[in-house]
Amino acid sequence: MAAIHITDIEAAINFWREQKPSPDGITLAPELRALAEVYALMVFHHEDEVDEVGFPAEAWDAWLAWYLSTPDTPCIAICSTSQGDDECKGCGRSFDEVQHWPAMTPGEKRSTWRRITMQDSAWRFNKYAERAREAEHVWPEDPVPADAPS
Repeated sequence: MAAIHITDIEAAINFWREQKPSPDGITLAPELRALAEVYALMVFHHEDEVDEVGFPAEAWDAWLAWYLSTPDTPCIAICSTSQGDDECKGCGRSFDEVQHWPAMTPGEKRSTWRRITMQDSAWRFNKYAERAREAEHVWPEDPVPADAPS
């Protein structure tokens, strides 16, 4: 199993702070409380990552809700692994990561996302960054604008 990085816990906490702001500046929503407990333990133990298997159920549900709000794949439809490259120039994933992406756990996917983001060498981060941004805002359930070309 893969580990969840502390930056993903922070992102999930910020997601829930926006979704369910505190009514009085003190009270936390249950999702925030669950994630904050995991975060506090990570900080206390000087850990950067936590195994996705060890998550308390409420914290996992809250983290997973945040995870499902993020783009599933880093793909920008320029796949050089299909041309024989070991690492895709478009998204930065390895051939195995591209092939096994549908079977990967959320933690494994986020670990891959973190690695390619830290490397910052894939075209999705430079040459075709605008294409990646456009793809992240288009979801299958989003309505298609009436003036959109068919």
